[in-house]
Amino acid sequence: MAEQRGTVNIETDHCKGCGLCTIACPVKIIIFDVNSVNIKGYQPVMIKDPTDCTGCGSCALMCPDSVITVKRSIRKRRAAHV
Repeated sequence: MAEQRGTVNIETDHCKGCGLCTIACPVKIIIFDVNSVNIKGYQPVMIKDPTDCTGCGSCALMCPDSVITVKRSIRKRRAAHV
């Protein structure tokens, strides 16, 4: 059985903090980085737990400035033997 996973890259210097990606993420791993302000003066988003990413790409599709990219990968799971 295979499981789709993803690696998310956010260009934080170009993120304007609109939050659309936080709404679009089905596993809610994208949050605002409350401790950061980028070079444009916006509060960017960050990934709170990258290992939970499913690789769906919804965040990248919702981003109006195309600052999010998702690299998808397939991981094979071992079948449980009973």
